[in-house]
Amino acid sequence: MFGRPSLGKRGEAAAARFLKRKGYKIVGRGLRYAFGELDLVAVDGRTVVFVEVKTRQSAESEHPAEAVGREKQRRITRAALAFLKEHRLLENPSRFDVIAVVWPRGVRRPIIQHIEHAFEAVGDGQMFT
Repeated sequence: MFGRPSLGKRGEAAAARFLKRKGYKIVGRGLRYAFGELDLVAVDGRTVVFVEVKTRQSAESEHPAEAVGREKQRRITRAALAFLKEHRLLENPSRFDVIAVVWPRGVRRPIIQHIEHAFEAVGDGQMFT
């Protein structure tokens, strides 16, 4: 019950530390909405950054960022819109990033790749393309 955190949770924690070192402020983690989940929400200057974190043990198969397909992008976009409305931040610039974490078994530190502007908002209505 209180064992080691899952690979995904460790990857999200590593991604949050990585962003903090880059000067981002983490304002949300693991936020759940009816339409989807936001792994990390950060602020970079005045820009609200919605970060999808994908963690794998090996880079041999698909790249972690490839797991963020069109439907996943749509769910993240809807959750991001809910977040922006809830916090009255619709006037602020925002973007969608992906952080790919490869953390092989037995290795202390993962390999982290930050893909800024990984995708545009997906869907219909305000904020969407």
